[in-house]
Parts: sequence; C-alpha cells; structure tokens
Amino acid sequence: MTGSVDLKEFLAGYLAEVEEHLGAAGTHLVAIDTASRQGEPQPRATRELFRSLHTIKGLSAMVGAEPIVDLAHAMETVMREADRSGGTFAPRAVDLLLQGLRGIEQRVRALAEDKPVPAAPVELIDALGLLPQAGGLPATTQGIQLDLLPEVAEKLAPAEREQLVRALNHGRHAWRIDFVPSPDKAARGLHISAVRERVGALAEIVKVVPRSVPRDEQAPGGLLFVLLVLSDAPQDQLAQAAALPVEAVVPITTMAAPAAPPVDLPPEVAAGDAGGRESPARRVVRVDVARLDEALDRLSALVVTRFRLDRAIAALAAQGVDVRRVTEILQGHARQLRDLRGSIMRARMVSVADLLERAPLIVRGLARSTGKPVHLDVDAGRAELDKAVGERLFPAIVHLIRNAVDHAIEPPEERRRLGKPAEGMIRITCHERGHNQLELSVSDDGRGIDRERVAARAGRPVPASDEGLLELLALPGLTTLDQATTTSGRGLGVDIVRRITVEELGGELMLRTERGRGTTFTLRVPLSITIVDAFSFVCSEQPFVTPVTAVDEILDAEELRLVRGPALARPRAEAPQQPRAAEVQLFERRGEAVPLVSLAEVFALPRLEVGRRKAIVIRRHGQPFAFLVDRILGQQEVVVRPIEDPLARVPGITGSTDLGDGRPTLVLDLLTLSGRVSTGAYA
Repeated sequence: MTGSVDLKEFLAGYLAEVEEHLGAAGTHLVAIDTASRQGEPQPRATRELFRSLHTIKGLSAMVGAEPIVDLAHAMETVMREADRSGGTFAPRAVDLLLQGLRGIEQRVRALAEDKPVPAAPVELIDALGLLPQAGGLPATTQGIQLDLLPEVAEKLAPAEREQLVRALNHGRHAWRIDFVPSPDKAARGLHISAVRERVGALAEIVKVVPRSVPRDEQAPGGLLFVLLVLSDAPQDQLAQAAALPVEAVVPITTMAAPAAPPVDLPPEVAAGDAGGRESPARRVVRVDVARLDEALDRLSALVVTRFRLDRAIAALAAQGVDVRRVTEILQGHARQLRDLRGSIMRARMVSVADLLERAPLIVRGLARSTGKPVHLDVDAGRAELDKAVGERLFPAIVHLIRNAVDHAIEPPEERRRLGKPAEGMIRITCHERGHNQLELSVSDDGRGIDRERVAARAGRPVPASDEGLLELLALPGLTTLDQATTTSGRGLGVDIVRRITVEELGGELMLRTERGRGTTFTLRVPLSITIVDAFSFVCSEQPFVTPVTAVDEILDAEELRLVRGPALARPRAEAPQQPRAAEVQLFERRGEAVPLVSLAEVFALPRLEVGRRKAIVIRRHGQPFAFLVDRILGQQEVVVRPIEDPLARVPGITGSTDLGDGRPTLVLDLLTLSGRVSTGAYA
C-alpha cells in the first residue's frame, strides 16, 4: 500500500462505501452459486457482481489500497469473461471468487483496524487468471443469431443475447412486444412504465429498447418501445397485459450466423438495462454510527431530565402548589420525547435481511469443508433491529449455523439411508413480536440432539425436557465431538449463544429437538437495549426496573390463592456456603400452578410490612414464574447503562438506570433470575 496518501481523511467514507458493495457482492455471489448448482445462468447477478467489484477496485485505488485493487481486478476479469458466457459459472470459479471476496474483506478489516494490509495472495491471483483456460468458465453460444431487427439486436449486451439464446435452447419462449405510446393511451394509464409492470408479472423482461419511428397517426410521438421478454404464458395473455393486439406480440427465433467478436461489458451499464427495470432513485445519506450514538446519548440525558421534572413537580404538588398547567406541558413534552426516541431509533435500525446476507456464504464454506451439501433458507421479512443489537446477535447466529452443519446435518450417505434428501436444510426465520422484541429461529432437518450422549459428556443425569437439555448444552467447555475441527469441538458454541442472547441482550434462548427430525434454536431479543420501556417497582424500599418485554402479567398478590409448598430450590451440594434457598409457594392461575418467590428473599433484603403486594409473572421456557414485590411504581422509558466491568457483573442484573433521583437503580433480568432461583444459584 502506498504511503503518499493520507488515509485518515478518506478512510471513514471509504469503509462505509466498500462495506455496502461487499455486502451486495456477497448476495450476488450466493445467487450465482445457487444458479450454477442448478445448471442455470445468472446474467443479472453476474453484471451486478461485476459492477460491485469494479467500484471496490476504483475506491481502493483512490486510497492506495493496492492489494485490494489487485484482488478486485483479478475477480473483475473473471466476471467479464463470465458475462460473455451468459452468466454461467463452473463450481471451481465460484469457489475462487468466494476466496477472493474473503480476501478483500480481510484486507478491508485490516485497514479499518489501522493494521498493515497483507499483499494479495499470488496463488489466488494466478488461479483466477487461469480460470478460462482451465475450463472454469463455459464456452459462449456464439455462432447463433436472433431473429431481430438489426437496430434492436445491436442494442443487446453480450450477456442479454446469451440469455435469450440459452433460454430458447432450453425450450423456453422468447417474445418481442412492440408498444407505441400515444396521448390516448396515456389518458387510460397505459404508458411504458405501466406496461412494463403488467408484462413483468407474466414474463422475465430481458431488455427494453426505445426506437425512433416516423410520426403518423399510430405513432404521434415518433417513438416505439420494443420489449424483449422470456415467458411461457400464452401469446394472447401477453398481448392483453400490454393492451395490444395479438399481432404486436411476436415470437423470437434463432438462426445460424457467423460468429461475432466478443464485446466487452462497459462498467457503466445501467442497472435498469439488465432486466428492463430501472432502479428507483434512493435518497440516502450515510451517517457515521458514532453520530447516531451521540444523538442517542443526548436523548438519554433528556429522558433522565424528564424523570427529575416529574419528581420536582410531584414535590411541588405535595406542598399544595397548583401544578396543573405545568403537568399539561410536561405530558406534551413526554409525547414529543417519545416521538423523538422513535425517530432516532428508526435511524439506528438495520434490516435483519441485510444482517443475514453473509450467512449463505458461511453455510457454503462450511458445506465445502465438511463435505455435506447444505441449503440455507432465510426468511427475514421486513424485520429490523437496532444496529448495536444486530452486531452482538450475528456471532450467536454464526455459532448456531456452525453447530447445525458440524453436529446436526448427517453425511449424504446416512441421509439417503434414512430416506432424507442428500442435501441438508438449515432455515433461519424471524419476525417482530409486538413493537419491541424480535424472535429469530435457526432450525435444521438433521439428526436431532442425543440426550444420553450429552448427559454422558456432561456427567449429569439425562434431562427429561428440552429446557434441561439446553442447560447442559450451555455448560462452558461441553462438546459432543471427540476431536475438534476448524469450526467446532471446543465447547464454546451454545455457551456463547446463551451469553449473548440472555446475559448481554437480556433476551431468551429456547430449544426444541426431535431425534431423527431436527433441532430448532429460538432467540428472543429486544429490538433496542439502550432506551427501553420498563416497569419500575419497589422491594424493601429498594427500587428496581425490568423491561416490559419480560413481563407476562402483574397480579395483586393479596387476591392469589396460595398453596404453601416445599422450596423448589435447595442449595447445591458442591456449594455449602450458599444461604438457605428462598421459600417457594404455589398459586393457581387459570388452571396452571405458578411458583411464587419473594424478591426480598432472593436478594436477602429485610422484609417490611407493607400494604397490598404485587406478583410479577414471567414465562421462562414457556413456564410461568412469579416474583413477589412490595409495590409497582409504573411504566416508563428508562436509559439502561450496561455493567462493563466483568468483576461487577451478576447474573440476573443487566445494568443500571437513573429514575431521576440521581441514584443508580438496578435493571433486573427476571428470566435469568428465575433460572438461578430454580437451581439455588442466586446467592
């Protein structure tokens, strides 16, 4: 990398731009890989990947990142040749492109961390350069000509011509639709955009070619649009969609012709030309995440200030001061503050689909290294979550994917013997639960989890439920592999997933498995972990808060029909210094028994004589559990400050907040706390 360029001035913008193009390149490479395994071309993804690599090369040259330039140039050359072959790749070509993409990512990361950028690997550069000669790219279909007017045929890019020829050779139907705009048609809503949309519902649009024609009654504007499409729909349906007579929809055929010299793909090919659809203009401003964090910090300070105003107004009211007018203003301010919070949080939200765009490449790499064919199906919908949550959550998803490929998916021979498809399936689905929680599931169709094997490895009794099995799997250092591989076998997977999901994000981790049919891990996490809606309550004059997402119901404890029972938790034998377990009582709620434990006893706080206590009901692994508290203060937005010092972290306590009195108030994770109570490990 050259030393004459001051990267500091351009690095932030460069990294943001390159990161976006790397994400797009990964998405297009996945599409190319999927199509190549099915023996189908992907001309559009080929051109889009070419454009991304071309942009990465140009940006990297501007900041002097020569190793990235070398890699991108070698890959760009392969993509140019692939475009000439109609967007068809051999598996070896996809493997090398994937290695090149990873090489670029590693060097971009080195730039971001202000580390030396390694030189481009010579072996990879040479292998990419030898692809055309080594049969890594298929031959083109030159020597075949389309039955089109010369002025239309010459407008086709090589890949578009190849797309039409290959489709016809595979038995598909190609059509030419001639649309002539006019004021009369425009008055009926029939313009080129509307026609293209209607035809696009029935056909794959390869190209839209505008032509100049003599002005007459049929063409008052002197303009004709030629739509070249691929479709198996009947000719009359296409004509009806375009609001044209049947004779305006003409089949396209092929005929032999002398081979034409290849034409290079211009880097500036418009995206809309690739498929007859123009990319919508995007009004986007890139903002450094640090600026969004700063805005969130300012918002957090305003939230705390509002709490202090609440307290000050309450004190004035207690002194007999008329505060009705001020209270009205404060209520309006609270609504504005909530709107401001929503606006800032929306600016911080990222698409879960974008977060998972690298997952298919990860699965592909694991499938190649393990020799197990695996298909990944991602259904993220339109779900979004805070960028900070997404950055913490993605490593947990990667661990689950690795475990699924290494542990769950059987080898192809074993799957065939069991009557399963040779290719394994991993599915990631997610959706928003309410307005403040995301539920994400990673499932596979593999062998399921062997409870006896896990219990033997852990030296524990065989768990009777999936919840108990999850507790064993999450034990630090536990692995079911006899020998560690490059991706698994060190006993870190599920332990890390639980730590991220439960302890860092204050969410919930669940497991469902069935021998021979597969396993599903479900993660429920908050959409944001900085400013959350929470219930505040008091226990032994000590205030606490807990996120609203964790609470199933709040009941009046005095109205509960309690049945005193033995403590469900006892001090563990290996920890005799643990204090006596809290007494657990049961009460009946809508036909189910709910354990109830006093939060004061859990934290060894003095029990005070108060009025009507409340029971906060949560659900852990689908089972209810209740904590007895003295009184509920209310529901409000709170600013959660995480506890960063590992020596000060306590399971069941996720951070602290300020309720306006200037003193720290603990934020409780009641889900984790209930688990600790059930095992006597809360002391």
